[in-house]
Amino acid sequence: MPKFHLPHLSPSTGWNTLTRTHISVLKLFLLYAVPLSVLPPLMLYYAGITYGGSLLPALSSTRLQLIGAVFFLCELAMTFLVAYIVQRLTEWVVDSKPAFEDAYKMAVVVPTPLWLASLFLAIPNFMLIVTAIAAALILSATLIYYTVPAFLKIEDKGQASILFGLILAIGMVAWALMLYLTLLTWNYLVPVIAPL
Repeated sequence: MPKFHLPHLSPSTGWNTLTRTHISVLKLFLLYAVPLSVLPPLMLYYAGITYGGSLLPALSSTRLQLIGAVFFLCELAMTFLVAYIVQRLTEWVVDSKPAFEDAYKMAVVVPTPLWLASLFLAIPNFMLIVTAIAAALILSATLIYYTVPAFLKIEDKGQASILFGLILAIGMVAWALMLYLTLLTWNYLVPVIAPL
């Protein structure tokens, strides 16, 4: 039987390659963050129209569009806010200020599993959706663990661990804030703007 020899790739190899590649913040925003940020609002709209009333509250198309638009804008704003906070935290913990481009790379790569988990809204199964979101949160935490040393250029494991914990906490707060703003829209803004 023939043997295949594959190159040994560690998780950090991919991050190091991405770190060395110069990608402008604008390009990352337009070609990565925007397309992936569209997924959750689109899937929420699809789920609301397709099986609203059973798994999700029944809402009109206009209300779903408004909620999706607010969530989409929150997602995009959070990528920049999280990148700024990551840059400042790194400066505070490691006494080294990474380029905003590197912090932004991290801010858009880490939530990728959460963006993709929204695809599970196509299946009207509550437990499957909750499981997908839980798995996405674990994968995002794993991405933070591997991207901190690579993107932020931190060699000390102790400092990387402290920064990992802080960024994980900030990411959870950002995610909760986006959900909160969406719920505020749902409860207060939607009835005023789209009463039908």
